[in-house]
Amino acid sequence: MATAPPINADDATPKKGKKKLVIIIAAAVAVLGLGGGGTLFYPKKKAAAEEEVEAEADDKHHKSSKRDGKVKPTFVSLDMFTVNLADRDADRYAQIQLSLELTDEKSADLIKNFMPVIRNNILMVLSHKTSTELLEKDGKMKLARDLRREIAKALGLEPLEEDLPKLPKKAEAATEGSTEEEGAPRKKRRPRPEEMTPVVGVHFSNFIIQ
Repeated sequence: MATAPPINADDATPKKGKKKLVIIIAAAVAVLGLGGGGTLFYPKKKAAAEEEVEAEADDKHHKSSKRDGKVKPTFVSLDMFTVNLADRDADRYAQIQLSLELTDEKSADLIKNFMPVIRNNILMVLSHKTSTELLEKDGKMKLARDLRREIAKALGLEPLEEDLPKLPKKAEAATEGSTEEEGAPRKKRRPRPEEMTPVVGVHFSNFIIQ
């Protein structure tokens, strides 16, 4: 009667070991994939939350700064800006002319004294915009906010990083990673550049994209 050949325990061990190794590698790849995705997703959430806070602060500013019909408005018109845009698929450029609305006539002299720095900061902002961004109404509104902030920085009104405003609870939940304890009193801060600038509004008197 023929007998089955004996099974060598050493032959079965490598197969079992290879299977276990494949499972470990697959698990490691999955963990790395989740970690990489989280790393990319976190800055996007944080940037979106900060942008939302800026928009809300800007809306509050415009609501609180109602114009007095008895006070003569003060405007300073800037020369036309012609700048290449940041489009990658085609050569696009913009021709934009601005009028700055100021708090009072005295501020006009301040703006004129810093005009070279103001024009530099405006050109830097415009050159990083794409035609797609600027063609949309929301894009123009964001551009006005960005320009107002950069003009304030040109006037030396940029606060220190630790003086920037704290995010509201809704934004803190979106950004995650907040180390501030719940219920702890928030430190008093200095206002942001756009809250200190004499520029009440940035108005477009000419806006051409080609």
